[in-house]
Amino acid sequence: MNIPAQGKSPEEIFEFLKIAKSHDLRWDDGRMYAYVYDPGQDVMEIGKQAYLAYMVENGLDPTTFPSLLKLETDVVRMVINLLRGDENVVGNVTTGGTESILLAVKTARDWARFYKPEITRPEIILCQTAHHAFHKAAQYFGLEVVLTPFDTTTFRADVDAMRAAITPNTILLVGSAPAYSQGVVDPIPQIAALAQQHGLLCHVDACVGGIHLPFMRKMGYDLPPFDWTVPGVTSISTDLHKFGYCPKQASVVMYRSRELRRFQIFTSTRTTCYTLINPTILSTKTGGPLAGAWAVMNYLGEEGYMNIIRAVQDATERMVAGVQAIPELKVMVRPDMCLFAFTSDTLDMFQLTDAMLAKGFTVQSQFGKPGAPRNIHISVQYSAVKNVEAFLEALRQSVEEVKQMPPIDVEGMKAQLGAMLASNDPALFEKAAAMVGIQGNNLPSGMALISTLLESMPDDIQSQFLVEYFNNLYA
Repeated sequence: MNIPAQGKSPEEIFEFLKIAKSHDLRWDDGRMYAYVYDPGQDVMEIGKQAYLAYMVENGLDPTTFPSLLKLETDVVRMVINLLRGDENVVGNVTTGGTESILLAVKTARDWARFYKPEITRPEIILCQTAHHAFHKAAQYFGLEVVLTPFDTTTFRADVDAMRAAITPNTILLVGSAPAYSQGVVDPIPQIAALAQQHGLLCHVDACVGGIHLPFMRKMGYDLPPFDWTVPGVTSISTDLHKFGYCPKQASVVMYRSRELRRFQIFTSTRTTCYTLINPTILSTKTGGPLAGAWAVMNYLGEEGYMNIIRAVQDATERMVAGVQAIPELKVMVRPDMCLFAFTSDTLDMFQLTDAMLAKGFTVQSQFGKPGAPRNIHISVQYSAVKNVEAFLEALRQSVEEVKQMPPIDVEGMKAQLGAMLASNDPALFEKAAAMVGIQGNNLPSGMALISTLLESMPDDIQSQFLVEYFNNLYA
């Protein structure tokens, strides 16, 4: 592929994009239970128009584009107030939950460098249910992750295990509101109190729940506390492009005070080019997501959000009950909001995921871990509300189909992998990929075999395999 000698016509360009997009899984029919959060055409159009109106404006310099500073302070203050923060709480808009978490962890590291310079190998403590972004942040910023177990009945973080894991090197404790995998809120007051007791920072990952949960509380739901009213919470991340239904690349990271936020900001005057000041990770960035978020939040208002959340929670209740009514399935724990997971003692969840995809429903498989068997995750968002009965009927049919399928030979796969690992086979990754029908950079038609392969690998080999696969995929 080269830049064409002569430019193509608009018709050619958009015809190609239309054809390319036709190969993607559909999200606009409300049958995708991950990745996309669809508030309906009217809200999406508002966000789109605002995004395009600010597509060219550059968020690098608020002195040149002061309107972006106004939009950002408005959006951040709306979220702070929703989470019951006081006038001292501050924050910034980021491109997503991962950037928000990266910044919170980087801030903790630099805070510790200033206040606890004796720590040379800083550690952050998080439950195994916490998001991958904390592991990414630790890898990027040179920190050690100390993983603690979860309660295998409630799937919430085990605070006693966190307490036992604290060492003189600990700088940060993490709680989730909710953890994505099971949709339950960790015991944030106890985690935050533990952090206070030891003079540590405490981050609440409310990327998923930071908009949805406060409106549930306003509607009378009984929810665990997790926001700025909890003493000891020092930072919170909240995504706007998930259950805030704003255009993608909009999240907020917040801090208890400006004094703490100072450690987030990067500046440089050491080169011959312009002075650089970055409150967040990116320098140049379009103002589109920020404008889209401001527009959607103002367009929906509290009433609009509560109408959406009421419908989503009702749909979630019906889906949970419908899954529980299928004898072969069981919901793993009652969720605190509109995310839940279910498993089976008799069915292969990976095969069930593929069977649902064949019927047009995109659901997510989650690997089995100690204390949490292999399962299927469901995120219920607004456009899925209309498909509750269709989803449950497809699930019932898929269960019957999977019951008739021959089982995947997991033990045989493990034996082959073990032999290759024992022999230090230099072609391990190519041969493992070939076992499940992957050649070169092709995408598999179904995920059951590759998911079984990955789940059968030790964690470090699994990570290396994924690196090799994606390194080839983007060839």
